[in-house]
Amino acid sequence: MKKALLMAAALLLAPMAATAADYKEGVHYTVINEGPATSKPEITEFFSFFCGHCYNFSKTVVPKIEATLPEGVAFNQAHVEFIGAEMGVEMSRAFAIAHQLNVEKKVEPAIFAAIHDKKQRFTNLNDIRMVFIANGVDGKDFDAAAKSFMVNAKMSKMKRDTQNAKISGVPSLVVNGKYRVETGAIKSYDELLDIAYYLATADK
Repeated sequence: MKKALLMAAALLLAPMAATAADYKEGVHYTVINEGPATSKPEITEFFSFFCGHCYNFSKTVVPKIEATLPEGVAFNQAHVEFIGAEMGVEMSRAFAIAHQLNVEKKVEPAIFAAIHDKKQRFTNLNDIRMVFIANGVDGKDFDAAAKSFMVNAKMSKMKRDTQNAKISGVPSLVVNGKYRVETGAIKSYDELLDIAYYLATADK
């Protein structure tokens, strides 16, 4: 009986192993950095608050990533500036402020909803400030964070990482700072995550 169970388990795992072996550079992923990978395995989602697909991704896929990440793999996010003209930069600032103040779980869904559900038009940083205040953030705390070194540093890193990964569309996943998952040959978000998880542990 035990032997039969082991054989059944092997048969179940075999298709997964074959699928992983079928992932090819230039088709399913692109090497964006010929140097060493990050010191620890990580998956970074590049996104924009102005992107409707990113809003859907945040509601349906991000929770799944957070619930199913392989052990020892970190999940990060980075906001891109190239969507939304000048407000793209300010939305990157909003993302950095939210993380600096540890209010991202409340503020990020509120910003997404304001843009895509309520059709609110953001024209300056004060419009963003009002969303923070409506979600319990003191205006003085927002102002201090907006001008802080930590927020500016995070914005600079996100912009640099976006450029280094040659991100031209979002949502996009980069793994270990070395691989960009390509979506052209992917049929589902489940496959997207399968590739990302495979790459995250490939350098171990």
